Amino acid sequence: MNSCFWSEHDSSNLLRNAMSPLHPKFALFDEGPAATPLPVVDHYCGVEARMHKSLELQAQMGPVFDITLDCEDGAPIGGEAEHVQLVLKMLASPDNRFGRVGVRVHAPSHAAFEADVDTLIAQSGERMAYLMVPKPRDAAELNRACDFIDGALARHGIRRTLPVHTLIETHGALRDVQQIAAHPRIESISFGLMDFVSAHRGAIPRSAMGMGPNGQFEHPLVVRAKLEIAAASHANGKTPSHCVVTEFRDERALQFAAERAAREFGYTRMWSIHPAQIQPILDAFAPSSAEVDEAIEILHAAQAAQWAPIRHRDTLHDRASYRYYWQLLERAHRTGQPLPESVVADWFAN
Repeated sequence: MNSCFWSEHDSSNLLRNAMSPLHPKFALFDEGPAATPLPVVDHYCGVEARMHKSLELQAQMGPVFDITLDCEDGAPIGGEAEHVQLVLKMLASPDNRFGRVGVRVHAPSHAAFEADVDTLIAQSGERMAYLMVPKPRDAAELNRACDFIDGALARHGIRRTLPVHTLIETHGALRDVQQIAAHPRIESISFGLMDFVSAHRGAIPRSAMGMGPNGQFEHPLVVRAKLEIAAASHANGKTPSHCVVTEFRDERALQFAAERAAREFGYTRMWSIHPAQIQPILDAFAPSSAEVDEAIEILHAAQAAQWAPIRHRDTLHDRASYRYYWQLLERAHRTGQPLPESVVADWFAN
Protein backbone atom coordinates (compact mmCIF):
# COMPACT_ATOMS: atom_id res chain seq x y z
CA MET A 1 0.00 0.00 0.00
CA ASN A 2 1.20 3.50 -0.82
CA SER A 3 2.81 5.02 2.26
CA CYS A 4 0.61 8.10 1.94
CA PHE A 5 -2.19 5.99 3.45
CA TRP A 6 -1.93 4.85 7.04
CA SER A 7 -2.55 1.46 8.55
CA GLU A 8 -4.48 0.75 11.73
CA HIS A 9 -1.65 -0.90 13.65
CA ASP A 10 -0.59 0.63 16.94
CA SER A 11 -3.58 2.97 16.76
CA SER A 12 -3.28 4.18 20.35
CA ASN A 13 0.29 5.33 19.75
CA LEU A 14 -0.67 7.05 16.49
CA LEU A 15 -3.52 8.89 18.18
CA ARG A 16 -1.15 9.97 20.94
CA ASN A 17 1.25 11.37 18.32
CA ALA A 18 -1.52 13.23 16.48
CA MET A 19 -2.72 14.87 19.70
CA SER A 20 0.75 15.90 20.86
CA PRO A 21 1.20 19.67 21.33
CA LEU A 22 4.45 19.24 19.38
CA HIS A 23 2.55 18.08 16.31
CA PRO A 24 2.91 20.74 13.56
CA LYS A 25 -0.87 21.10 13.24
CA PHE A 26 -1.08 22.26 16.84
CA ALA A 27 2.29 23.92 17.40
CA LEU A 28 2.49 26.19 14.35
CA PHE A 29 -0.94 27.80 14.29
CA ASP A 30 -1.77 30.24 17.07
CA GLU A 31 -5.49 30.10 16.29
CA GLY A 32 -5.55 26.36 17.07
CA PRO A 33 -5.00 23.24 14.96
CA ALA A 34 -4.90 23.90 11.23
CA ALA A 35 -7.86 22.72 9.19
CA THR A 36 -7.32 19.59 7.12
CA PRO A 37 -6.79 20.69 3.49
CA LEU A 38 -9.02 19.36 0.75
CA PRO A 39 -7.77 16.96 -1.94
CA VAL A 40 -6.20 18.91 -4.80
CA VAL A 41 -8.45 17.43 -7.53
CA ASP A 42 -12.21 18.00 -7.74
CA HIS A 43 -13.44 15.56 -10.39
CA TYR A 44 -16.83 16.31 -11.98
CA CYS A 45 -19.12 13.76 -13.58
CA GLY A 46 -22.80 13.85 -14.48
CA VAL A 47 -23.38 10.74 -16.61
CA GLU A 48 -24.07 7.39 -14.93
CA ALA A 49 -21.27 5.45 -16.66
CA ARG A 50 -18.71 8.12 -15.76
CA MET A 51 -19.97 8.26 -12.18
CA HIS A 52 -19.38 4.51 -11.84
CA LYS A 53 -15.94 4.78 -13.42
CA SER A 54 -14.95 7.68 -11.17
CA LEU A 55 -16.03 5.86 -8.01
CA GLU A 56 -14.11 2.76 -9.07
CA LEU A 57 -11.02 4.86 -9.76
CA GLN A 58 -11.25 6.60 -6.39
CA ALA A 59 -11.62 3.24 -4.68
CA GLN A 60 -8.38 2.14 -6.39
CA MET A 61 -6.33 5.33 -5.93
CA GLY A 62 -7.58 6.32 -2.50
CA PRO A 63 -8.95 9.71 -1.38
CA VAL A 64 -6.39 11.75 -3.34
CA PHE A 65 -9.24 13.30 -5.34
CA ASP A 66 -12.82 14.31 -4.63
CA ILE A 67 -15.76 13.42 -6.85
CA THR A 68 -18.55 15.91 -7.48
CA LEU A 69 -21.69 14.30 -8.89
CA ASP A 70 -23.35 16.88 -11.11
CA CYS A 71 -27.08 17.60 -10.81
CA GLU A 72 -26.79 20.89 -12.71
CA ASP A 73 -25.26 20.15 -16.10
CA GLY A 74 -25.76 16.39 -15.71
CA ALA A 75 -29.54 16.42 -15.42
CA PRO A 76 -31.69 16.56 -18.58
CA ILE A 77 -34.33 19.29 -18.64
CA GLY A 78 -37.45 17.82 -17.07
CA GLY A 79 -35.49 14.94 -15.55
CA GLU A 80 -34.05 16.76 -12.53
CA ALA A 81 -35.79 14.64 -9.89
CA GLU A 82 -34.78 11.37 -11.58
CA HIS A 83 -31.18 12.56 -11.79
CA VAL A 84 -31.13 13.28 -8.05
CA GLN A 85 -32.20 9.67 -7.45
CA LEU A 86 -29.30 8.47 -9.61
CA VAL A 87 -26.91 10.61 -7.57
CA LEU A 88 -28.33 9.19 -4.33
CA LYS A 89 -27.67 5.67 -5.63
CA MET A 90 -24.06 6.61 -6.32
CA LEU A 91 -23.63 8.15 -2.87
CA ALA A 92 -24.86 4.87 -1.34
CA SER A 93 -22.54 2.76 -3.53
CA PRO A 94 -20.02 0.52 -1.76
CA ASP A 95 -17.39 2.13 -4.00
CA ASN A 96 -17.91 5.38 -2.07
CA ARG A 97 -15.39 4.17 0.48
CA PHE A 98 -13.85 7.38 1.74
CA GLY A 99 -16.78 9.78 2.10
CA ARG A 100 -15.19 12.16 -0.40
CA VAL A 101 -18.10 12.50 -2.81
CA GLY A 102 -20.01 15.78 -3.06
CA VAL A 103 -22.88 17.00 -5.22
CA ARG A 104 -23.42 20.06 -7.40
CA VAL A 105 -27.05 21.16 -7.22
CA HIS A 106 -28.86 23.61 -9.47
CA ALA A 107 -28.30 27.34 -9.03
CA PRO A 108 -30.32 29.06 -6.27
CA SER A 109 -32.33 30.88 -8.95
CA HIS A 110 -33.36 27.59 -10.61
CA ALA A 111 -36.74 26.02 -9.85
CA ALA A 112 -35.05 22.70 -8.93
CA PHE A 113 -32.65 24.11 -6.32
CA GLU A 114 -34.79 23.58 -3.24
CA ALA A 115 -35.97 20.13 -4.33
CA ASP A 116 -32.36 19.09 -5.07
CA VAL A 117 -31.14 20.20 -1.67
CA ASP A 118 -34.05 18.85 0.35
CA THR A 119 -34.04 15.42 -1.29
CA LEU A 120 -30.27 15.00 -1.09
CA ILE A 121 -30.12 16.02 2.58
CA ALA A 122 -33.17 13.94 3.54
CA GLN A 123 -31.72 10.75 2.07
CA SER A 124 -27.94 11.29 2.19
CA GLY A 125 -27.24 14.22 4.49
CA GLU A 126 -24.72 12.21 6.49
CA ARG A 127 -23.01 10.78 3.41
CA MET A 128 -22.25 13.82 1.22
CA ALA A 129 -18.83 15.42 1.59
CA TYR A 130 -20.19 18.83 0.52
CA LEU A 131 -22.77 20.61 -1.60
CA MET A 132 -21.60 22.77 -4.52
CA VAL A 133 -23.84 25.80 -5.12
CA PRO A 134 -23.30 27.27 -8.62
CA LYS A 135 -24.03 30.71 -10.06
CA PRO A 136 -24.92 32.81 -7.02
CA ARG A 137 -25.74 36.25 -8.36
CA ASP A 138 -24.29 37.94 -5.28
CA ALA A 139 -23.44 37.36 -1.63
CA ALA A 140 -27.05 37.89 -0.54
CA GLU A 141 -28.30 35.07 -2.77
CA LEU A 142 -25.59 32.74 -1.50
CA ASN A 143 -26.55 33.63 2.08
CA ARG A 144 -30.14 32.62 1.36
CA ALA A 145 -28.95 29.36 -0.25
CA CYS A 146 -26.85 28.51 2.81
CA ASP A 147 -29.79 29.33 5.09
CA PHE A 148 -31.99 26.92 3.09
CA ILE A 149 -29.31 24.20 3.32
CA ASP A 150 -29.04 24.66 7.08
CA GLY A 151 -32.83 24.66 7.39
CA ALA A 152 -33.01 21.38 5.48
CA LEU A 153 -30.38 19.85 7.78
CA ALA A 154 -32.44 20.88 10.81
CA ARG A 155 -35.73 19.64 9.31
CA HIS A 156 -34.28 16.21 8.64
CA GLY A 157 -32.49 15.88 11.96
CA ILE A 158 -28.97 16.03 10.50
CA ARG A 159 -26.69 17.38 13.22
CA ARG A 160 -23.52 17.75 11.18
CA THR A 161 -22.45 20.98 9.49
CA LEU A 162 -22.46 20.18 5.78
CA PRO A 163 -19.66 22.05 3.95
CA VAL A 164 -20.76 24.32 1.11
CA HIS A 165 -18.69 25.04 -1.99
CA THR A 166 -19.59 27.71 -4.50
CA LEU A 167 -18.78 28.90 -8.00
CA ILE A 168 -17.87 32.48 -8.88
CA GLU A 169 -19.17 32.93 -12.41
CA THR A 170 -21.29 36.10 -12.34
CA HIS A 171 -20.40 39.79 -12.12
CA GLY A 172 -22.18 40.19 -8.79
CA ALA A 173 -20.49 37.20 -7.19
CA LEU A 174 -17.06 38.43 -8.24
CA ARG A 175 -17.88 41.87 -6.86
CA ASP A 176 -18.85 40.23 -3.52
CA VAL A 177 -16.11 37.61 -3.46
CA GLN A 178 -14.62 38.82 -0.15
CA GLN A 179 -18.03 38.58 1.54
CA ILE A 180 -18.61 35.16 0.02
CA ALA A 181 -15.21 33.90 1.15
CA ALA A 182 -15.87 35.21 4.66
CA HIS A 183 -19.14 33.26 5.00
CA PRO A 184 -18.60 30.64 7.74
CA ARG A 185 -20.40 27.92 5.75
CA ILE A 186 -18.16 28.19 2.70
CA GLU A 187 -15.29 25.71 2.47
CA SER A 188 -14.10 26.19 -1.12
CA ILE A 189 -14.57 28.68 -3.97
CA SER A 190 -14.23 27.72 -7.63
CA PHE A 191 -13.94 29.88 -10.72
CA GLY A 192 -16.55 29.22 -13.42
CA LEU A 193 -14.56 30.26 -16.46
CA MET A 194 -17.02 29.60 -19.27
CA ASP A 195 -20.05 31.21 -17.66
CA PHE A 196 -17.91 34.15 -16.56
CA VAL A 197 -16.70 34.74 -20.13
CA SER A 198 -20.24 34.34 -21.48
CA ALA A 199 -21.53 36.90 -18.97
CA HIS A 200 -19.49 39.54 -20.83
CA ARG A 201 -21.77 39.20 -23.88
CA GLY A 202 -19.01 38.78 -26.42
CA ALA A 203 -16.68 41.42 -24.98
CA ILE A 204 -14.22 38.68 -23.98
CA PRO A 205 -13.21 36.54 -26.98
CA ARG A 206 -13.73 32.78 -27.08
CA SER A 207 -9.94 32.37 -26.99
CA ALA A 208 -10.02 33.41 -23.31
CA MET A 209 -11.65 30.07 -22.47
CA GLY A 210 -8.73 28.12 -23.95
CA MET A 211 -5.00 27.72 -23.53
CA GLY A 212 -3.68 29.52 -26.63
CA PRO A 213 -2.63 33.16 -27.14
CA ASN A 214 -4.87 35.56 -25.21
CA GLY A 215 -6.12 32.49 -23.36
CA GLN A 216 -7.36 32.08 -19.82
CA PHE A 217 -3.96 32.87 -18.29
CA GLU A 218 -3.46 35.96 -20.43
CA HIS A 219 -6.71 37.87 -20.87
CA PRO A 220 -6.74 40.68 -18.26
CA LEU A 221 -10.37 40.32 -17.17
CA VAL A 222 -10.03 36.57 -16.68
CA VAL A 223 -6.70 36.94 -14.89
CA ARG A 224 -8.23 39.58 -12.60
CA ALA A 225 -11.09 37.24 -11.68
CA LYS A 226 -8.74 34.35 -10.94
CA LEU A 227 -6.50 36.48 -8.73
CA GLU A 228 -9.38 38.04 -6.79
CA ILE A 229 -10.87 34.62 -6.06
CA ALA A 230 -7.54 33.19 -4.92
CA ALA A 231 -6.75 36.23 -2.75
CA ALA A 232 -10.19 36.28 -1.10
CA SER A 233 -10.03 32.55 -0.42
CA HIS A 234 -6.64 32.69 1.24
CA ALA A 235 -7.55 35.78 3.26
CA ASN A 236 -10.47 33.86 4.77
CA GLY A 237 -8.90 30.41 5.13
CA LYS A 238 -10.88 28.85 2.28
CA THR A 239 -9.71 26.63 -0.59
CA PRO A 240 -9.50 28.26 -4.04
CA SER A 241 -10.30 25.77 -6.80
CA HIS A 242 -9.15 26.43 -10.36
CA CYS A 243 -11.41 26.01 -13.38
CA VAL A 244 -11.42 23.28 -15.98
CA VAL A 245 -9.19 22.77 -18.99
CA THR A 246 -11.65 21.80 -21.72
CA GLU A 247 -8.92 20.40 -24.01
CA PHE A 248 -9.07 17.20 -21.97
CA ARG A 249 -7.03 15.12 -24.42
CA ASP A 250 -4.18 17.64 -24.50
CA GLU A 251 -2.03 16.51 -21.56
CA ARG A 252 0.57 19.21 -22.20
CA ALA A 253 -2.08 21.96 -22.01
CA LEU A 254 -3.46 20.48 -18.80
CA GLN A 255 -0.01 20.21 -17.22
CA PHE A 256 0.76 23.81 -18.19
CA ALA A 257 -2.52 25.08 -16.75
CA ALA A 258 -2.23 23.11 -13.51
CA GLU A 259 1.34 24.23 -12.90
CA ARG A 260 0.48 27.89 -13.51
CA ALA A 261 -2.63 27.67 -11.34
CA ALA A 262 -0.66 26.17 -8.47
CA ARG A 263 2.63 28.07 -8.72
CA GLU A 264 1.62 31.51 -10.02
CA PHE A 265 -2.06 32.02 -9.19
CA GLY A 266 -2.19 30.52 -5.70
CA TYR A 267 -4.76 27.78 -6.31
CA THR A 268 -4.62 24.68 -4.13
CA ARG A 269 -7.29 22.66 -5.91
CA MET A 270 -8.39 22.18 -9.53
CA TRP A 271 -11.30 20.74 -11.46
CA SER A 272 -11.07 17.62 -13.60
CA ILE A 273 -13.74 16.72 -16.17
CA HIS A 274 -12.19 13.49 -17.49
CA PRO A 275 -10.49 10.63 -15.61
CA ALA A 276 -7.36 11.14 -17.73
CA GLN A 277 -6.95 14.59 -16.16
CA ILE A 278 -6.74 13.41 -12.56
CA GLN A 279 -3.14 12.13 -12.42
CA PRO A 280 -1.62 15.05 -14.39
CA ILE A 281 -3.26 17.50 -11.97
CA LEU A 282 -1.98 15.51 -8.99
CA ASP A 283 1.51 15.55 -10.50
CA ALA A 284 1.41 19.29 -11.22
CA PHE A 285 0.26 20.19 -7.70
CA ALA A 286 2.70 17.82 -5.99
CA PRO A 287 6.01 19.16 -4.64
CA SER A 288 9.19 17.58 -5.94
CA SER A 289 10.93 14.80 -4.01
CA ALA A 290 13.77 17.23 -3.22
CA GLU A 291 11.29 19.71 -1.74
CA VAL A 292 9.69 16.95 0.33
CA ASP A 293 13.06 15.75 1.64
CA GLU A 294 14.05 19.28 2.63
CA ALA A 295 10.71 19.87 4.37
CA ILE A 296 11.06 16.67 6.40
CA GLU A 297 14.61 17.57 7.47
CA ILE A 298 13.63 21.07 8.57
CA LEU A 299 10.47 20.02 10.36
CA HIS A 300 12.21 17.21 12.24
CA ALA A 301 14.95 19.61 13.37
CA ALA A 302 12.36 22.21 14.35
CA GLN A 303 10.30 19.71 16.28
CA ALA A 304 13.40 18.55 18.15
CA ALA A 305 13.98 22.20 19.07
CA GLN A 306 10.34 22.47 20.22
CA TRP A 307 9.68 24.83 17.29
CA ALA A 308 12.27 27.40 18.37
CA PRO A 309 14.39 28.96 15.56
CA ILE A 310 17.01 26.68 14.01
CA ARG A 311 19.85 26.88 11.52
CA HIS A 312 19.65 24.44 8.61
CA ARG A 313 22.38 24.39 5.95
CA ASP A 314 23.42 27.94 6.80
CA THR A 315 19.86 29.27 6.59
CA LEU A 316 17.86 30.42 9.59
CA HIS A 317 14.31 29.13 10.00
CA ASP A 318 11.51 29.98 12.40
CA ARG A 319 7.80 29.39 12.78
CA ALA A 320 6.92 31.29 9.60
CA SER A 321 9.05 29.02 7.44
CA TYR A 322 7.98 25.97 9.44
CA ARG A 323 4.37 26.68 8.46
CA TYR A 324 5.42 26.83 4.80
CA TYR A 325 7.23 23.49 4.98
CA TRP A 326 4.39 21.87 6.90
CA GLN A 327 1.90 22.98 4.24
CA LEU A 328 4.24 21.68 1.53
CA LEU A 329 4.37 18.31 3.30
CA GLU A 330 0.57 18.26 3.61
CA ARG A 331 0.34 18.88 -0.12
CA ALA A 332 2.67 15.96 -0.76
CA HIS A 333 0.42 13.76 1.35
CA ARG A 334 -2.76 14.98 -0.37
CA THR A 335 -1.32 14.26 -3.81
CA GLY A 336 -0.30 10.72 -2.90
CA GLN A 337 3.45 11.31 -2.80
CA PRO A 338 5.32 8.48 -1.07
CA LEU A 339 6.44 9.54 2.39
CA PRO A 340 8.59 7.68 4.93
CA GLU A 341 6.51 5.43 7.14
CA SER A 342 7.74 7.23 10.24
CA VAL A 343 6.51 10.58 8.85
CA VAL A 344 3.10 9.10 8.07
CA ALA A 345 2.86 7.51 11.52
CA ASP A 346 3.98 10.62 13.40
CA TRP A 347 2.15 13.35 11.48
CA PHE A 348 -0.59 11.93 9.24
CA ALA A 349 -2.18 9.11 11.24
CA ASN A 350 -5.75 9.86 12.29
